[in-house]
Amino acid sequence: MPSSRHAVFLDHDSLDLGDLDLTPLHRSFDSLALFAATTPEQVAERLQGAVAVISNKVVLDAACLQANPQLKLILVAATGTNNVDLAAARAQGITVCNCQGYGTPSVAQHTLGLLLALATRLCDYNKAVAEGRWAKASQFCLLDYPIVELEGKTLGLLGHGELGGAVARLAEAFGMRVLSGQIPGRPSRADRLPLDELLPQVDALTLHCPLNEHTRHMIGERELALLKPGALVVNTARGGLIDEQALADALRSGHLGGAATDVLSVEPPADGNPLLEPGIERLIITPHSAWGAVEARQRIVGQLAENAQAYFAGQARRVVG
Repeated sequence: MPSSRHAVFLDHDSLDLGDLDLTPLHRSFDSLALFAATTPEQVAERLQGAVAVISNKVVLDAACLQANPQLKLILVAATGTNNVDLAAARAQGITVCNCQGYGTPSVAQHTLGLLLALATRLCDYNKAVAEGRWAKASQFCLLDYPIVELEGKTLGLLGHGELGGAVARLAEAFGMRVLSGQIPGRPSRADRLPLDELLPQVDALTLHCPLNEHTRHMIGERELALLKPGALVVNTARGGLIDEQALADALRSGHLGGAATDVLSVEPPADGNPLLEPGIERLIITPHSAWGAVEARQRIVGQLAENAQAYFAGQARRVVG
């Protein structure tokens, strides 16, 4: 193992809002340089002299890795490793470790929060009060938007791993029946329904699976049409899982009872997105914030420290690629 354990965190501000305890991370290295953000042009230079690099979303490509032959360890401050050229890291003998399961409670509660907001028309009623419509009401309450109960409804899950299982337990606590769907590209299972069988049965659909060549646009115009009229759709996984134009069209047509997403196909959506166009009702969009509870982000710090310490002890963990 290297005798000098200098590390750099290339996009520290993407994780820490000043509310985290970074002591475990600092203790894992001889020195740790924190950079708020790093542009592609700055990566190779900032890696110089470092044996370890921490990155949340900064791209670590073959060129910057080859320019830093002293680099031995890449710590990804997330689960997804699409920002790392894993083949180049492997060829160079660099160990890549990620973080896993850190955000399950945070994302699960966000998923149910979005589902509840859709079922109760929370945003619509909040807006109505802010606009003074309750103050002008002819009776004690305002019931302009149809409210539905989750109890007795059927929830369809696409992705029933750790996160999907947590969502299932919360949904069952609200009295929902839970069905799991077959993810494209995965082996068939007796307890997973094909999409064409699942979708017509569910009152709400939530997504909890990775984005890959099999799952991109897994939910498109045809699949949305298979859902019951008035069904709710919630996506806290990846934006590309749903055809966003098809979702916008299904909402405008009135076929869906509502949709909520914490993710878009391009983030941030600087060049626009079909779901950001005006005039789409019964749609809630949050800015990829489901994972961001302070407890979840502190777990990332803990796992980064664990991964670093395990590597230096010759017992690397959470290794990917």
